[in-house]
Amino acid sequence: MFKWELVDPKPGEAVAPHQRLSWGKTVGLGAQHVVAMFGATFVFPLIMGLNANLAIMMSGIATICFLLIVQGKVPSYLGTSASFVGAAAAIYAYQGGDGPGGPADVTGAILVAGIVLAIVGVIVHYLGADSVNAVLPPVVTGAVVMLIGFNLAPVATLTYMPSDPWVALITMTAVILMAVGLRGFFGRIAVFLGLIFGYLLSVVWDWIFGQSTLPLPGNPEPGPHDRVNWDAVKNADWFGFPVHTKDGLVGNQAFTDGYANVGWHMPSFSIAFILLALPAVIALVAENIGHVKAVAEMTKTDLDPVMGRAIAADGVGTVIASTVGGSPTTTYAENIGVMAATRVYSTAAYFVAAIVAILLGLVPKFGQIVNATPPAVLGGITLVLYGMIGLLGAKIWKENGVDFAKPINLVPVAAGIILAIGNADLKITDDFHLTGIALGTLVVVLGYHLARVVAPKDLDDGTMIAVGHEGVHAEDHAAPHDHHH
Repeated sequence: MFKWELVDPKPGEAVAPHQRLSWGKTVGLGAQHVVAMFGATFVFPLIMGLNANLAIMMSGIATICFLLIVQGKVPSYLGTSASFVGAAAAIYAYQGGDGPGGPADVTGAILVAGIVLAIVGVIVHYLGADSVNAVLPPVVTGAVVMLIGFNLAPVATLTYMPSDPWVALITMTAVILMAVGLRGFFGRIAVFLGLIFGYLLSVVWDWIFGQSTLPLPGNPEPGPHDRVNWDAVKNADWFGFPVHTKDGLVGNQAFTDGYANVGWHMPSFSIAFILLALPAVIALVAENIGHVKAVAEMTKTDLDPVMGRAIAADGVGTVIASTVGGSPTTTYAENIGVMAATRVYSTAAYFVAAIVAILLGLVPKFGQIVNATPPAVLGGITLVLYGMIGLLGAKIWKENGVDFAKPINLVPVAAGIILAIGNADLKITDDFHLTGIALGTLVVVLGYHLARVVAPKDLDDGTMIAVGHEGVHAEDHAAPHDHHH
């Protein structure tokens, strides 16, 4: 597996996973992969109240495990998964039982979800990807991905944005313009570039307007404060391991003084919190299948035989990362984008990227620079990111031709999505509540299969809500009305 065939391709010629360029070029490509995964890999742990340094280090270790499990057949990077952000928010805000959880509860719930994902991978390996479609058809997976993204809307608008609404909106605008206006690689890392832009904008705002008195997440009356404070950066070491998480932390420590106390820790387990994280498994299965198919298309190879391995490897990566308090992992579309742009599919570049990530995780000063990101900047980025996660659900529907004229597709999915986005809270016992994402997912999955049992076999159409036939908006060219007749 570590014997790559050295090639020197002509312009536009692809480099296969088992091939590599000269080590100099391979290191350059590896660095490019680090930059591509970088923004989202540290933004999501920060939002989930986990240690960003540790997340980046564990993403490198998880990537190496992934490449070994798929035997180098699926070139991919495992960065921090966005699918668990909603679960983390729900765990930190949980009202049942002993009240809200802390960082160890979040990683415990994620670890169990990782085990379930690995088991799904083994099932797919032996039964094929169609086994997933039987239980989770595109109408269901699309709905779950959508409700995970849109459930997070209040986090972006009510938690991060109020700390500086104008900085948030200008950062959001910058991300939109860069994502659309920049070509190739730079367009793919628009979120990362937007973060740097917002960070610098906040520094300039401090110079022009002086200190801010607006509320910070978790602190409605912070008093005058700098938008960007680098005191912790100055005091941090250049080399070292992330700290040990302080015992007894409750709630999201990000953007509070307690965030310096979050590092590595052993996970803690609770059924209520585990149920909040399990819906993310559905999103990850859909994501991994989509990514493996994308890589298969790009490399012109049939990767269906390793589909199950890839899903299981992602589960194993998530388990390894969360065992020490790191973030959940997933195959990264950003890095698939880099491969599409460069046409270099060499796994050697991913091993280089993984090693760089592990080394970056050992630089506490870098971690503190990340921690100093103003909440409003993340507000601007999450306005785009959370919406994009939600709309990926719509993309799954569209690409699979889901027909919402059929009540069987429309009704259960509609109910589940509203339960999740509205963050409904169903009290089962004093200790156990079903909320938001978990409740919405249950309604979508069980509601859909229940509807299939009840629906008459001959009822294939049955429109509940008519919005015209396909193409109606494109065809509507009625002649202008003439008042004289």
